[in-house]
Amino acid sequence: MFDLTGKVALVTGGASGIGLAISKTFAKQGAHVHILELNIDLANQVAADIKSEGGSAEAHAIDISKQADVINVIDEIAEKATINILVNNAGIAHVGKADNTAETDFDRVINVNVKGVYNCLFATIPHLKKAGGGVILNMASIAATVGIPDRFAYSTAKGAVFSMTLSVARDYLADGIRCNSVSPARVHTPFVDGFISKNYPGQEAEMFEKLSKTQPIGRMAKPAEIGALALYLCSDEASFITGCDYLIDGGFEKLNN
Repeated sequence: MFDLTGKVALVTGGASGIGLAISKTFAKQGAHVHILELNIDLANQVAADIKSEGGSAEAHAIDISKQADVINVIDEIAEKATINILVNNAGIAHVGKADNTAETDFDRVINVNVKGVYNCLFATIPHLKKAGGGVILNMASIAATVGIPDRFAYSTAKGAVFSMTLSVARDYLADGIRCNSVSPARVHTPFVDGFISKNYPGQEAEMFEKLSKTQPIGRMAKPAEIGALALYLCSDEASFITGCDYLIDGGFEKLNN
């Protein structure tokens, strides 16, 4: 089950955190993974690690906020192979409310988390249509559907990703393209550790504990757990699933009462 042998998968932000787990999980299951990353050195290292473990991967430098960049990279990949899977994982976070989020910060979050997803959809969907179908998985968040304190720009962006998922799923039914999203709660990645250090200096241990306990299950998710759900949704075993958002939140949305 969940065999991706012969499949070609694009994973944005595929060299760290959740994206890294997805890249490694897909490669382990036989996919040829294209890691689309701003940090090309890190992407090259991850591709090398995957190959050393018997998998197949390539690294590509890309700024997903720039459409011409995205089109060039994805068209180049499509010239050599049929694209089967797109995982829109890359994203950035921001702390702030509506009245203290600077315009530059708001624009930065929207450019990466919303426009970046749009750019990848715009560039990839024509290739999936030409291939007779495929799978798109977008990384949304519980912030799309639950009020999270001090996450105005991030919640706005993830709400857009949630809605784009439904729109794409509906528009391309006849083309054999499935589109779903995953909405994690907090996931323990190096990004989270850096985020806590930057925004809560001197309170790292206290904030880590506090953020962990906001999940009723008592801890943050592991990246590999998100990778496993992504694998299922992008596999043939999930061929009857489209237009859905999957919570993976340790009970955050339904059990915090």
